[in-house]
Amino acid sequence: MNAAFRDDTDLDDEREAYERHIALEVAEGVRRMEMADERDRWRHTGAPPPVSGPEDYGLPGPIEDAEPQPRPADGLSEWDAGDVAGLPPPREWLLGNQFCRSFLSGILAPGATGKTALRTLQYLALATGRPLTGQHVFKRSRVLLLSLEDDDNELQRRLLAARIHHGIEAADLKGWLFCATPKGIKLADIKDGARVRGPLEAMLRETITRRQIDLLGLDPFVKLHTLEENDNGAMDFVCGLLVQLAIELNIAVDVPHHTKKGQQVAGDADAGRGASSARDAGRLMYTLTRMSDQDGEAFGIRAEDRRQYIRLDSAKVNTAPQSGEATWFKLIGVRLENGTVDYPNGDEVQTVIPWHPPKTWDGITSAQLNAALDEIEAGLPNGQRFTDGPNTTTRAAWRVVQQHCPGRTESQCRDIVRTWARNGLLVSEEYDDPIDRKPRKGFRVIAAKRPS
Repeated sequence: MNAAFRDDTDLDDEREAYERHIALEVAEGVRRMEMADERDRWRHTGAPPPVSGPEDYGLPGPIEDAEPQPRPADGLSEWDAGDVAGLPPPREWLLGNQFCRSFLSGILAPGATGKTALRTLQYLALATGRPLTGQHVFKRSRVLLLSLEDDDNELQRRLLAARIHHGIEAADLKGWLFCATPKGIKLADIKDGARVRGPLEAMLRETITRRQIDLLGLDPFVKLHTLEENDNGAMDFVCGLLVQLAIELNIAVDVPHHTKKGQQVAGDADAGRGASSARDAGRLMYTLTRMSDQDGEAFGIRAEDRRQYIRLDSAKVNTAPQSGEATWFKLIGVRLENGTVDYPNGDEVQTVIPWHPPKTWDGITSAQLNAALDEIEAGLPNGQRFTDGPNTTTRAAWRVVQQHCPGRTESQCRDIVRTWARNGLLVSEEYDDPIDRKPRKGFRVIAAKRPS
């Protein structure tokens, strides 16, 4: 409308809207300062602030705000890098490179891989302060675990299986591990066609502050919202709420996630279901996959047993160098001894234990290696020489290594031969094959490079 034709009502409406916007900005600023003061107080004294409900944070319950209003141009709170003379504090890691305060982490895995069993043991490691998974516990931490698929009984069975096998008493968890199995309560929802915060957000804030939580686990991601998971904007909204919780409450937030259908590749950051913004929001993303046939052959694991072994690989770790080496676990069944008259056998529930694949060179002595090299240098009795050809049978050098290094698989013995050839200990030279009466190539040993 042209300004010349505006009436007083229009101007009053604009003035009222502006004043309401300014009042909301002031209230938000006060709320953030009060929350920071309260966090500092209970972090340093151990005494939680008095909390009676979501209203203490200036948040209605249930929360139904649309996306946050943009701040004025002068509200960036920018700082001059030249004024920063001191050192920033170190990142507050909790468990290995898995969980860190103020960051969102996740694990991508197909169903029935062992994702929940692994995460359960990792949470227990933090709650007890014990390196149950073989990963370093930086600090014993209080954990809040929300299982959005299982009920209380099933979650208790999973915890009991891990407790029995790893020798954890209930008293060891008192005051350190808190669990809930809410159903139908969402972190993000749709109302009148708009994305809104769900009531779960206020509930989490209240519980995290009251219980002094260090790590929040929400399993699985898909159950947190009712939004379209293939919509980048929708998933960015959900992940924004999670990151906001992590930063504002100074906690680690972990959200296991299902993978899309199809063949899974270890370390594939794109394996997760839905829009890519869910992957992009996480700073500590890992994949969990079953042992492949190639790995099984290399490690000497029978084909029927390979499903018991799972590998954890970094898919996207933006806050620490990637190791490039998988972390392995083995799934085991644990009898709960909870039988009844109707079900005398009770339940068997799986948990995980750390597992280390056999190392190619571990336990092999120099005498064994030199004995293998002696035989390779001597060649076959018929005058033929050994080689590393892929289709070679009787002249295969790896068989000589396996004869002198029992317990090593074909893959490991081939790896030893390849290493020797790469290092110049074995060289391939042409010779006249006395059997086939034609030139061939075979190995000779360079004595100066033998193991001492």
